[in-house]
Formats: sequence, structure tokens, C-alpha cells
Amino acid sequence: MLLTRVITALCLLLVILPVLFLGSVPVLGGLAAVFVFAAGWEWARLVRLSAPWTYVYGIAALVLMMIWSDLSIGRPLDGPLVAAAVAWAVALLMLRRGVHPLDKSGALLAGVLGLIMLPAFGLALMQLRAHGILMLLSVAVLVWTADIGAYFFGKAFGHRKLAPTVSPGKSWEGALGGWLCVMIIATAMVLTGWPGGTWPQRLVEHHGWLVAAALVTVLVAASVIGDLFESLLKRQAGMKDSSQLLPGHGGVLDRIDALLPAFPLALWLL
Repeated sequence: MLLTRVITALCLLLVILPVLFLGSVPVLGGLAAVFVFAAGWEWARLVRLSAPWTYVYGIAALVLMMIWSDLSIGRPLDGPLVAAAVAWAVALLMLRRGVHPLDKSGALLAGVLGLIMLPAFGLALMQLRAHGILMLLSVAVLVWTADIGAYFFGKAFGHRKLAPTVSPGKSWEGALGGWLCVMIIATAMVLTGWPGGTWPQRLVEHHGWLVAAALVTVLVAASVIGDLFESLLKRQAGMKDSSQLLPGHGGVLDRIDALLPAFPLALWLL
């Protein structure tokens, strides 16, 4: 199992990193399209659509991303980003409600949310990369740091459950530990002064340390909500993983769930 995870991760890195560092805009758009279509197909399965509607849903998410991308040329991105913010606010309300079997109205709502969240993620991925590779990677590193830090702190100190019915393994102590790790990494990014600028650097330059710390905290909270919301959908669908597209890792959504709200939010805060 571990060997399978490592091989899959290496293959993904060999494909994704050259695209991010060297790829042109069309190539980067192709990468975003793959993510959005695959995640859309998985999302459709979580809201209990069956083939061929799972593929139709994935194509719809991809088409919406392309439409938003075309409409955003030379214009502010406020529309898609505000739509994503509203969608995630609704997702937070669903999380507060807890795990319930998906009825038709619940499945419809979750389906609509996905058709907002997934295109916004793809669009934000491309736009963050347009600000520089370090801008994109720094946001991703902060989100991954929050996840990894929460895991280890939760294992060591976790007692109070963060969302017991949605994700019993997550704790408040783990979330706090993940946030602390993020603050350390974000501070290091600012103090080392990477050429081209990272996301925390940009925040400090424009808003100062205190506001930047608050905005980084908001980003961490958003990443946790993304992780929990996918867990909610999986529990409601009775599925352990969103799919088996990535051997040893589950599905695409399992790998990008925390990035789904974080990328649009990071772009908006720029």
C-alpha cells in the first residue's frame, strides 16, 4: 500500500511540476481542466448520480470553468469569487447540520454547489499561477502544512472532536497545531524574501503583519472547511474515498478538497 502511494505520488509530481514551472497558459489550462473534470465526475458520484450523468456533470463543471475564464479576460474576477464564497458559506451551514442521508433536495443543493466550487477552483489555480509560480505553490504549501500539522498534533494531543459526526479523527487540538505550523512557515516565507514573492509576502507588504496573520488564519479555516465538507459528502454517500483514480490515494477530490476553497480565497485576498 505504501509503495503504491509513493509510486502514484512520484508519477503525479513528474507530470504536474513541469506543467506548473514551464507550461504555457494553454498547457496550464489543460491541467486545470483535468482536475475539474475528474473532480466533477467524483462529485457527481458523491451526490449519487449514475453514468452517464456523472460524465455529463464533469463536463458541465469544465464548461463553466471555461466560460468563467473567457469572461474574466481583462475584467475583475469578483463575480466567480463571490459566487464561490457564497457556495462555501452554504457548505458551512450544511456542516453545522451534520450527517443526514441525502434526499433529493440535499443532493440537488450539493450538486449545484459543486458546479460553483469546482470551476472557481480551476479558475483560481490558473490565476494564482499567473501571479507567479511561488504565489501558487506558497498557498498550496500553507494548506498542506495545515493538514500535516493537524494530523500529527491531533495524534499527539487531540481530545476534543472538531466535527465528530463528519470526521471523527479531527480534533480542535490538531486544528490549532496545524494553524501554528502554518504561521511558522508563513513567517519564514516572509523573512526569507523569496524572489518574485510568496502569498504571505504580498499580504505583509500590502496590509502589515497583523492583518496578514489574520488573513492566513482565514485561509487555514477555509482549508479545514473544504476537507470537512468533502468528508460530509462521502459519509452521506456511504463512500470511504471519492474514487480510486489515484491508486493508494483515493480520488482527486481526496487530494484537493482543502484546496477547493483555499485557492479562490487566496486569489480574492490578493
